[in-house]
Amino acid sequence: MVTIKSQREIDLMREAGRVVAIAHQEVAKHILPGVSTDELNRIVENTIRSLGAIPSFLNYNGFPASSCISVNDVVVHGIPSKSQILKSGDIVSVDIGAILKGYHGDSAWTYACGDISETAKHLMKVTEESLFQGLSMVKPGARLSDVSHAIQVYAESQGCSVVREFVGHGIGKVMHEDPQIPNFGLPGKGITLRPGMTLAIEPMINSGRKEVKVLSDNWTTKTIDGSLSAHYEHTVLVTQDGYEILTKI
Repeated sequence: MVTIKSQREIDLMREAGRVVAIAHQEVAKHILPGVSTDELNRIVENTIRSLGAIPSFLNYNGFPASSCISVNDVVVHGIPSKSQILKSGDIVSVDIGAILKGYHGDSAWTYACGDISETAKHLMKVTEESLFQGLSMVKPGARLSDVSHAIQVYAESQGCSVVREFVGHGIGKVMHEDPQIPNFGLPGKGITLRPGMTLAIEPMINSGRKEVKVLSDNWTTKTIDGSLSAHYEHTVLVTQDGYEILTKI
């Protein structure tokens, strides 16, 4: 069931979203050559807890960390590790969720570590813009697949591919609520958007083929061809005339 949030719930989700945004702001300062992904995860967790919140991801379905940190060809659900040391040229997707006063915020962003390739720059630019192309369709009366279609059309027009296996989602008291929000599909389908809906929209875009594989840890997901992948996500509120990003400072 897709929930419509009350003003009180919306206010609480703004608070949770702000925690996520601050955690992103803090971890971004440390995405440097020589830093481990475990250290980045520690920074995320410490920031979330310092703000009175709880990491959404820690122990979620057994996930062992407070953030997903996915490097280069890892699409999503990268497990932070002391042995994974960043180097110049890496792109690093950091997915952060926080629970505050019973409500979730969720946002992912891809960061450059040092000097990155033109391919990586292009992918990051396309993926970020595909998120905002999708968000531009968020307004009362729109159909959910209008968002999906806008993301796909833009990403593919720029020579990139859209991951099918993982999708965006509703969010609120539960991190993953209805509806599921694919990043591909025909327009004019799915639910009609209404004010008070809260959605986590999150394109995962590859520079090569769209297919992915899940590794033996049952979390880490990589591109099938070793190509780069980027991930951008915001939690948003459907307003009376458009949308409001909740995962920002």
